[in-house]
Amino acid sequence: MNELAEYEERMARNLIGPPEKLSRPIQIVDYDPGWPGMYELEAARIRATLGERVVRLEHAGSTSVPGLPAKPIIDIVLEVPDSSDEDAYVPAMEFAGYRLRGREPEWFEHRLFKGPDLEIHLHTFSAGCPEFDRMILFRDWLRASAADRDLYVRTKRELASQQWTYMQQYADAKTEVVREILARAETPSF
Repeated sequence: MNELAEYEERMARNLIGPPEKLSRPIQIVDYDPGWPGMYELEAARIRATLGERVVRLEHAGSTSVPGLPAKPIIDIVLEVPDSSDEDAYVPAMEFAGYRLRGREPEWFEHRLFKGPDLEIHLHTFSAGCPEFDRMILFRDWLRASAADRDLYVRTKRELASQQWTYMQQYADAKTEVVREILARAETPSF
C-alpha cells in the first residue's frame, strides 16, 4: 500500500462520508476584519441551537488572531457536557444545518462539524477537555507574540505552496511548528 493510500485509510476511520479532496491550492489570505463578526454570527446560532448544552464556545485558529493571514475558514471550539453522547446534541446541530464530518474518539472524543452556510470548522469536545485549553492558549499566545505570529505565518505560507491532496495533510504538516510555539506559550520567559 502506498503512502497516500495509507493516509486515506487512516482518515476514513475518523471521517463521516468520503474524504474531500482539494480542488485547488490552499490559499492563505490577508487578515479579514470581518472574521470576528462571522464567528459571532455562528456563535449566536450555536448557542440558540444548543442552549445550556454549550459549556464553552470560543473563536480559535488563525482567523481569531488580529492581523494574522489565514485560510478563510472560521475555527470554533465548542465544549458540551459529553461530546461522545451524540444523541444529546448532534440531532439539534444537524436540524440547524450543521454536518457532522468527523469523529475521533481516541483524541479527546473530538467531533468536527461543518457549517450550514459559512466556511467553519466546529471542533467539539467534552467539558474540561485539555485540548480546548491548548487551542485557546495557542490563540492567545499568537495574539501576544509578534515573533511567533511571524514564524507561524511563514510556515503556513510555505506549506500552502506545496501540493496536497487533502486539507488535513496541510494541517498535519503544521504540527511541529505548533508544538514549538506551544512550548514557548506554556513556559513564557518574559
